[in-house]
Amino acid sequence: QVQFAESGGGLVQAGGSLRLSCAASGITFAINAIGWYRQAPGKQRELVARITSGGSTNYADSVKGRFTISRDNAKKTVYLQMNSLKPEDTAVYYCNRFAPIATIQPVTWGQGTQVIVSS
Repeated sequence: QVQFAESGGGLVQAGGSLRLSCAASGITFAINAIGWYRQAPGKQRELVARITSGGSTNYADSVKGRFTISRDNAKKTVYLQMNSLKPEDTAVYYCNRFAPIATIQPVTWGQGTQVIVSS
């Protein structure tokens, strides 16, 4: 059973930093590209960053230069370091396999971790 568990969110002032963690189980972690996604109130879930099995990374334009995704295959964990946070980064953050969102099985989404950035 594929499961993802996110942690590390919280309330932070604009300009602050947070580090999110994503623990995966039920998959051969090392061979999977993993993505961090977020969903703000009233908006659709969107891809924020992804990292391939080889460590290549890509970012949404809105977070480029501020967020860094990384992975530790031994721990089956992916991280998202978020710096220079803005109020518009406020959302619930999720991780999952990197794939078009519409194709991701709903049952594989975790609870997410809430990030609130105050101005």
